[in-house]
Amino acid sequence: MKKYNLPTASQKVETVILANGEFPSYSIPLSILNHCNYLVCCDGATNNLYKTSKSPDAIVGDCDSLSEDNRIRYSSIIHCISEQETNDLTKAVNFCRERDLKTITIVGATGKREDHTIANISLLCEYMNDCEAQIITDYGIFIAIDRPAVFESKIGQQVSIFSIDRCSITTNGLKYPIKNQTFNNWWQATLNESTETEFSIDTNGRTIIYRAF
Repeated sequence: MKKYNLPTASQKVETVILANGEFPSYSIPLSILNHCNYLVCCDGATNNLYKTSKSPDAIVGDCDSLSEDNRIRYSSIIHCISEQETNDLTKAVNFCRERDLKTITIVGATGKREDHTIANISLLCEYMNDCEAQIITDYGIFIAIDRPAVFESKIGQQVSIFSIDRCSITTNGLKYPIKNQTFNNWWQATLNESTETEFSIDTNGRTIIYRAF
């Protein structure tokens, strides 16, 4: 059973995708962004990198929101993909997968427009069969699973479960136990709480787990 650890500010990850939502300000996502080995920016997100000392290794997207200065400065690493069947985040994830970069941390994926936030979080379910992707925000971590998993936690940590498919879910280590329940709406398994230093979730359908910082 796979275990998902909590991210830390001292953690160094291989690949980060910076999306064009709210630029991170909390120490954990900001440190992960600053210290990653390989940084892919969704095109317009590049405009916010002046807030760090980091430079992108690749810029991916339809290039509709990239500033002219950055278009010139980073011309050699821009990968412009004009098709509109996918958003810039998915273009960036596909770019990584094609280069065998399959452990991906996504920051800047939430905030600003709510429809973009919901779409980006739900896309974790599309990515999980080909790579291991997580979204880290200023407030917590989103991960998608479709099989039993264990999650590192802290006692009292707030936990929410979003059942995308109608599937049976069982939990261990949460304040409000769930046993072989099927949920009809996203809100129904939210606002739970960890009672241990780890908890487990048994599911066979697409399920998104949120752990708050």
